[in-house]
Amino acid sequence: MPEIVLDNLCKSFDGVVAANGLSLTIADGEYVCILGPTGAGKTTCMRMVCGLTHPDSGKVFLDGRDVTEDSVDSRNATMLSQTYALFPHLNVYDNVMFAPRIKGWPEDSSKQIVRSMLHMVHLEQKADWRPDELSGGQQQRIALARALASGSKILLLDEPLRALDARLRINLRKELRSLAKEMKLTCIHVTHDQDEALEMADKIAVIRKGRIIQFGTPRDVFENPATPFVANFVGRSNTLVGRVVSSGVQTVVEVAPGVRVLARDSDLQEGSEAVVSVKTGFTRLSKTSEDPEASGYMVGVVERVLYEGVTITVEIGVDGIGLISASLPNRKYDDYSVGDRVGISWAPQKASVFPMPPEGLEEEMRLD
Repeated sequence: MPEIVLDNLCKSFDGVVAANGLSLTIADGEYVCILGPTGAGKTTCMRMVCGLTHPDSGKVFLDGRDVTEDSVDSRNATMLSQTYALFPHLNVYDNVMFAPRIKGWPEDSSKQIVRSMLHMVHLEQKADWRPDELSGGQQQRIALARALASGSKILLLDEPLRALDARLRINLRKELRSLAKEMKLTCIHVTHDQDEALEMADKIAVIRKGRIIQFGTPRDVFENPATPFVANFVGRSNTLVGRVVSSGVQTVVEVAPGVRVLARDSDLQEGSEAVVSVKTGFTRLSKTSEDPEASGYMVGVVERVLYEGVTITVEIGVDGIGLISASLPNRKYDDYSVGDRVGISWAPQKASVFPMPPEGLEEEMRLD
């Protein structure tokens, strides 16, 4: 199981920076999901791992060996691209069988591998079909099966479940991760689906403007974001700006005249500008008559209640602040109506607090 080390990679295309000192270490057998906005450098990162793109500077190490100048064939890595790249003249079975045949594996074991892969993607009944007879989602599943059948120990997946319907996508998440672990693969999986990354990954790498800005477990990235951008990008968050009243064991930030919210501990200076971010799922609502001037408590008026299946989102307008959202269990759907006056609070340890970014909050939150 190869370790992957990317050491200070830089890459530009016609003056557009795709990797800007990109560094990342992925341990043997880890399943890593890369999250980031369009153009952040996700696909370029994977192409440099497998050798399809050569970095302008920096190095790529696989299992301790510098492979920066090595060919694609020598890296034992397979990349599943968004274009699928199926062989149009071969049927489904032969597309999946291609790598085992090229590598000269025994026929019986090759057939078993192909059958297993086709069963995994639920297309064993279409083994004789050609790619042009399949839907886009089916083509994507065949491309995934072919990649898994290649025998490579590094699997690079660029939005592998993108074209699938919701139910099949959820099922394949579990099967793909289980199969990767069973086959002892080291995986890099690019996705825009945050639920997908949170469910599948051992570690999540958040990339922006060609740099990894946070790398950690799904829980750590979700609950302990490194920057306001990560807080806003991974999961739905409420973001407030104010001045630090006090810091230490917990931080008190005044976000509007007379309105103070609580956040986790920090060493921010009193009077400095700060950004507070709290996930909508950690935001609590109440209909009690608590003192609206108490620290950590706001009062607002319900403007919308959105039904989302197992959850609901309640949007509350707060004078001087704007909208605050709370995600609640759907059993509370009838508890809140438009026009209700409600209290808003959260546990201080669930709210992240950051110094105001030098470039300003708007620039920090941009997705390009």
